[in-house]
Amino acid sequence: MRVTLLNDKVNGQRHISPWAWVPTLYIAEGIPYFLVTAISVTLFAQLGVPNSELALFTSLIAFPWVFKPIWSPFVDVIRTKRWWVLLMQVLMAVTVLLLALLAPRGFFTIALILFTITAFCSATHDIAADGYYMLALTQHQQAAYVGLRSTFYRIANIFCQSILLMVVGWLQKRTDVATSWTYALLLCSAILAIIAICHVWTMPAVETNVESRTSKEIWREVGHVWRDFFRKPGIALAIVFMLLYRLPEALLLKLCNPFFLASQQEGGLGITVETIGQITGIGVILMLLGGIGGGLWVSKTGLKKAIIPMALFLTIPCIVYVFFARFQPTSLLVLSACVGFEQLGYGLGYTACMLYMIHVADGAHKTAHFSICTAFMFLGLMLPGMIAGYIQEAVGYMGFFWIVMLCCIPSILVTYLVYRKLQS
Repeated sequence: MRVTLLNDKVNGQRHISPWAWVPTLYIAEGIPYFLVTAISVTLFAQLGVPNSELALFTSLIAFPWVFKPIWSPFVDVIRTKRWWVLLMQVLMAVTVLLLALLAPRGFFTIALILFTITAFCSATHDIAADGYYMLALTQHQQAAYVGLRSTFYRIANIFCQSILLMVVGWLQKRTDVATSWTYALLLCSAILAIIAICHVWTMPAVETNVESRTSKEIWREVGHVWRDFFRKPGIALAIVFMLLYRLPEALLLKLCNPFFLASQQEGGLGITVETIGQITGIGVILMLLGGIGGGLWVSKTGLKKAIIPMALFLTIPCIVYVFFARFQPTSLLVLSACVGFEQLGYGLGYTACMLYMIHVADGAHKTAHFSICTAFMFLGLMLPGMIAGYIQEAVGYMGFFWIVMLCCIPSILVTYLVYRKLQS
């Protein structure tokens, strides 16, 4: 594929600062992702969906992030990255609008379809946005703005998992559950629509004369990339690591908020959505600090020395949920401290996962191979999440959280095997 970049000075166009579009581009990347993977769980839990169905279907609707490496080459050769970004943002605004009108009113099947469409659009938007970022900026600018893009993606995380839930909780004091979620999702749709409209003017048209290829040529290249990936030395162990490293988290992700919402008679904590938003906000902030600390740690010691301690930080703090199930605390201070501790450990531990995937992807086709690595990582989250609800309904919350702790063993074991293979 050949892409010709337009020179603003030659074409007499005004210069547009990356500040005009980088922050909003990554907010638009983050909001749909967290709506599908996290907010959908809380929404369906409040609508009374059983944990077995809730965990199964909210895991399945995230499948586009597993399979996006398959269609990503087509985004490269059909139209421009900017065109894909704008189209996906409009479609996401529309699907979230429809979710706001239908999902809180009990249209469960339609809501799942709309969440799946949102996930597909979001995964495609990820491909196009990251490609556009690399095309629109020089290598020096890419390095300079990488912190900005990650910061605003994290702001989207805090908005969805904390601020949005607090808004929902505040509205539920004044209206019913369905109406509160309608207004919250309408807010998300409005934000995505405003970003799409702004990007029509703020995202510079940096591509033209895209040379297309035939479907046969694209599939041949995709096959070549996947073949090279599976021929990497030690790739079998690497895949097992990507599937198992986050196993405890994969089970917890689907049931921590339903556990918080469930009554104490049902074995839960019986706290409000507003309280969940408050403690999750603190947890997300500490997770981000853990990620920063983890990066500094590895930069000083190397991945080999850090990977086993990081695996312990990722897994062992899950014990706080056993404490929650046993003592059922409702104090905001206790809940925030425990969730903050668990999320700080998660932030530290997740760093090892990301850096190991970068290590595996290094070499020819490293961008495509990293995308494949993330696909296996998402698969490792999706498959356990599908059965998490069935496990919990069979053994109760206390038994479920002890099973989560047992799942720390394969996570730590596979990390030890990877540790033995790492050079530094």
